[in-house]
Amino acid sequence: MKQYNITGMSCAACANRIEKTVAHINGVDSCSVSLLTNSMGVEGTASSESIIQAIENIGYGASEKGVEKVKDDSLVDHETPKLKKRLITSLVFLILLMYLSMGHMMWKWPVPSFLENHVSLAVTEMLLTIIILVINKAFFINGYKSLFQLSPNMDALVALGSSAAFGYSLVVLYLMIDAMSQGQMKVMSLGHDLYFESAAMIPTLITVGKMLEAMSKGRTTDALKSLMDLAPQTAVIIRDNKEMTVGIDEVNKGDLFVVRPGENIPVDGVIVEGSTAIDESALTGESIPVDKTVNDTVSGATLNQSGFIKVRATRVGEDTTLSQIIQMVSDAASTKAPIAKKADQVSGIFVPVIIGIALVTFIVWMILGKSIGFSIARAISVLVISCPCALGLATPVAIMVGNGMGAKHGILFKTSESLEVAGSVDIIALDKTGTITKGTPVVTDVVPYKIEKEVLLNYASSLEKKSEHPLGKAVTDYYQGSEDVEDFEILPGHGLRGLIHGKEVLGGSIKMMEKHIPEEMMKQASDKAMEGKTPLFFSYDDTYLGMICVADTMKEDSPQAIKEMQNMGIQVVMLTGDNKKTADAIGKKAGVDEVIAGVLPDGKESVIRDLQKHGKVAMVGDGINDAPALTRADIGIAIGAGTDIAIDAADVVLMNSKLTDVTAAIRLSRATLRNIHENLFWAFFYNAICIPVAAGVFIHLTGWQMSPMLGAAAMSLSSFFVCMNALRLNTFSMHDASKDIKRKKKEKKTMEKTLEITGMMCGHCEMAVKKALEAVDGVESADVSHEKGTAVVTLSKEVSDDVLKKTVEDKDYIVTNIK
Repeated sequence: MKQYNITGMSCAACANRIEKTVAHINGVDSCSVSLLTNSMGVEGTASSESIIQAIENIGYGASEKGVEKVKDDSLVDHETPKLKKRLITSLVFLILLMYLSMGHMMWKWPVPSFLENHVSLAVTEMLLTIIILVINKAFFINGYKSLFQLSPNMDALVALGSSAAFGYSLVVLYLMIDAMSQGQMKVMSLGHDLYFESAAMIPTLITVGKMLEAMSKGRTTDALKSLMDLAPQTAVIIRDNKEMTVGIDEVNKGDLFVVRPGENIPVDGVIVEGSTAIDESALTGESIPVDKTVNDTVSGATLNQSGFIKVRATRVGEDTTLSQIIQMVSDAASTKAPIAKKADQVSGIFVPVIIGIALVTFIVWMILGKSIGFSIARAISVLVISCPCALGLATPVAIMVGNGMGAKHGILFKTSESLEVAGSVDIIALDKTGTITKGTPVVTDVVPYKIEKEVLLNYASSLEKKSEHPLGKAVTDYYQGSEDVEDFEILPGHGLRGLIHGKEVLGGSIKMMEKHIPEEMMKQASDKAMEGKTPLFFSYDDTYLGMICVADTMKEDSPQAIKEMQNMGIQVVMLTGDNKKTADAIGKKAGVDEVIAGVLPDGKESVIRDLQKHGKVAMVGDGINDAPALTRADIGIAIGAGTDIAIDAADVVLMNSKLTDVTAAIRLSRATLRNIHENLFWAFFYNAICIPVAAGVFIHLTGWQMSPMLGAAAMSLSSFFVCMNALRLNTFSMHDASKDIKRKKKEKKTMEKTLEITGMMCGHCEMAVKKALEAVDGVESADVSHEKGTAVVTLSKEVSDDVLKKTVEDKDYIVTNIK
């Protein structure tokens, strides 16, 4: 995705127009403009030059930005200082104007003698108003430019309202001059029809609102700015056996650098000397330091707490973990959530509709016999109270705060859509290895048979140390054998053999070792397998030595996380390639709702596709073989300690590799969506109530009559309210499960049919029938037994008996009955 800085936008209508313009350029696949960060993300093959030119042609500014620009300048608040200066200058002249127009006219405050004349006073008011309008000329330049280009924005409403008040007052001033030249007495009464103070007050109050909005918008990006501030500026590298301090941009991949206690690590690397404890809270939100030693990886911007270390740089510049996090959060801010697109559709027609309403308001009041001044005041009030910005900011400010909150806690949403969708999942599919479990097998039981435990371990680990299998590594990590093994041989799919002291030692599965295992030990081995453990059996010189059980241990937080998911009304499914018996044992211990075992790496994607028939599915995984499933799921969640491929394929990345962060991400998504709904409700409610009041709909019923100045004040505060409401998300506790709202689980619409089949003779027959039936649309699974002569099919939708019968008989078997 290419990113651009955009200048000149004033409201959601501007963003909407830029999006539409860029979307029509050949080669642009998608375009998303963020009013919050004044940025745009574009995907496609269109050149930057053509995109920038198209934007400039409609009156806005654009420039391409790279990562360096993102870090240094894109989120710096340039607007607030300008608006503050403009506001202070405007207020100086506005105070003088209000003193004359209200202080003197209403309360008889003293003025110089030459202003005692009503015409002189009116001319002075006009001059002060012109000064204020010039100070705030940006509203008029942008507003009228958008009108002439037939794409009016919020500035157009301000410009029209203020210009109407000024123009009407100017006409009244000429009438006063004419009346005075003719000696008429109505000069004073005409003076009460002047709206110069309204013409000046409107842009001034809108500037107040713009400044408050800019300040609050700046706070919504604080989390991202704090990430950027973490980036170290220098590094101490070793060149020619000498330490030298260089700028971070001068560090190259492969350079050796040193980090002393209390210093930040400058770039990603691998420790080559020393050991220490690293505070990674800046990137992961995890406050407990992590012990690191030689060959362990470290990330830039983390804090070296205790030891002196030498590190080899592996990723520098844009490739560091910190840079990738910054880019990911920035990209997410440049995308649009689905709910935002609906608000944008409204914003796109909002301003023209408001101009139409203001015109109708003026005409209706004139028809009803009201004065021109009264009718214009009502129309101006409609123009200046309407606020498209509240609509345009309702979603992006909440998304930005939610995204920043997630980033601070090690939860990275790649797009705004992923932040919105995460809270609405119905089913979560969890990969077992590395997600529910630690992914590293360990020895759980040592069961010697009529020998000392150390004898079994010594022979077993001596044999296994020549193996590269993960189960063998678990044994050697547990105990270091001291025997020399000769004539070592790997028996694929079965186990290992070798010679110790000239006699054969064997180790492997129950299938290989069955003849060596005493009958009384078979039951114990079966019980261990039922617990989800993998038994390894060993013999020496045809004498059974015993059994060592190895298991992939469960992460401490997995059962808690799964329980929290279920409390949220989410169905939890575990996917694994393990056999059914082992998988069921682990699934039961973890507390999942359903276990799908025996899933080959390329089969996870099809399982996700089947689950999607029953609702929105999130897939949580960490391996290369999880990438297709992560992509297929409605939302893919990658455990951060997993592979780069899995992380690239996912929509959400959990830096801490904790399963409880899955529920935290869901809570944050739901809280953000709730905040968006509140903002949108306010934006629609505000406009729905205030526009009729400003138009004078309730004057005859209640006597309510809104002045243009009050309308401008209300508009200036509306966007500020939306931004401040979004900032409340900073107080949200995403790991607090006490307030979880349980959503009703979607029930699976399943039914079963049993087919009685003749002609099946063996396991190959079973497999042929099973594959044929499961290929039928609507068949979820088929449990086939040649011994029983049946096939029990589980259906997700109605499938006729004729279809099932024909499917089986096409494989040359006979269906005798279906029930």
